[in-house]
Amino acid sequence: MSPIAIILINRISPVSLKDFSYEKCNPIATATQKCHSRKIPFIRVRIPFVSRSYSSRFWSQITALSLTLGMVSLGAIEPVWAQEERTRTLTVSGQATVEVPTSLTQVSLGIEVQGRTAEEVQQEVARRSQTLVDLLRSRNVEKLQTTGVNLYPLYNSDGNPPRITGYTASNIVSFRMATERAGSLLDEAVSAGATRIDGISFVATDEAIEIARQQALRNATQDAQTQADTVLATLNLTRREIVNVQISSSTPAPQPLMGTMQRGVASFEDASTVLVGGEQQVYAYVTLVIGY
Repeated sequence: MSPIAIILINRISPVSLKDFSYEKCNPIATATQKCHSRKIPFIRVRIPFVSRSYSSRFWSQITALSLTLGMVSLGAIEPVWAQEERTRTLTVSGQATVEVPTSLTQVSLGIEVQGRTAEEVQQEVARRSQTLVDLLRSRNVEKLQTTGVNLYPLYNSDGNPPRITGYTASNIVSFRMATERAGSLLDEAVSAGATRIDGISFVATDEAIEIARQQALRNATQDAQTQADTVLATLNLTRREIVNVQISSSTPAPQPLMGTMQRGVASFEDASTVLVGGEQQVYAYVTLVIGY
């Protein structure tokens, strides 16, 4: 809002007016800086003639009104001045990575059966799956769930057209447990009827990941501040307040180790049933907008 000048003019003494102007200086301006000038639009109010008996009271009321309007109008000068003095900003982005040891193993096991009829293979898969699930529950594994159920026909490719020669059915379950116990449990799972390992991955606990995320955010913030201080110091500038902050973090899912077991004989490349987990990475990113 622009300030407005209120001009009171007696009708018997008209005057010719031009736009008024005001001059405003920055309180912290140096001697080499110039003041800002701005024109003020005015409102010309023509006052009718009044008798002497009412003139004193009348002009007192008019004076109070004009002062009130003037104070309201001129109060808009400071916001205008603040807009002209926009803070200069520097935007910097910091990042950090924290590695946290994995202590849990995520395992995906499957039972696969082939037979002449769909009913036969499905019943056999269901029986073996129940035995495997009972074993896993007795070992107090975490997050046990069924992740796949499959049934599909087998064809003889020699014939024309191909004919069905049998069926294959499979059930897949996944679970999580402590890494130091995972190797021995895999051996037990094979004895219980598991014929496939569809994947193994090593993960950290939720608590460990959260602690690592907080540390990564602290490190990323310090990285961003160090970058800002380096740039501003090189330019002989002083850092002021932080105007804006944006953060983000991520914990990529660990890549599973793929392997298979067929007919109850384990074949997991060259790995033994002693499983050793690694480390999981947690990333954090912080963007700072800093005034100077």
